[in-house]
Amino acid sequence: MARAINLKYWDEINAGDTVARIEMDVPFERVILDAAATQDYFPGHHNPAYAKHQGQKNIYLNTMAIEGFIDRVTTDWAGPHTFIRKRQMQMRASIYAGDTIIGEGKVEKCYSEGDRNLVDLSILISNQEGPCVPASVTIELPRRRASA
Repeated sequence: MARAINLKYWDEINAGDTVARIEMDVPFERVILDAAATQDYFPGHHNPAYAKHQGQKNIYLNTMAIEGFIDRVTTDWAGPHTFIRKRQMQMRASIYAGDTIIGEGKVEKCYSEGDRNLVDLSILISNQEGPCVPASVTIELPRRRASA
């Protein structure tokens, strides 16, 4: 089933707008494949015994997988012409194999800097137990209407 493509334009967005929620299952294999794809061979991402020895309940997603999911939440909402200028995140809790990863957010601010049309978003990445990774993203979008 094909998804509809969103095309957001800077001059049609307002502070307070909602960034649509996305949910994705995180099976054991995905955690390992994400780590392998990014060449992150830290044992906590593929070895359950090592992860448990660290005090974790299971293997867990690596940083790049979470960054990618933040970017997906952002671009699924704003569209393919989105340019991500900045991303900051705080990893407060792990997302484990077997979890459901959830991303959602809101528009904090729309502004211009020179010829750049910027939007600040707050994105919250959670699992079924609650918040895990708060993030902020600054994106650049085109205008629909030419500026005067």
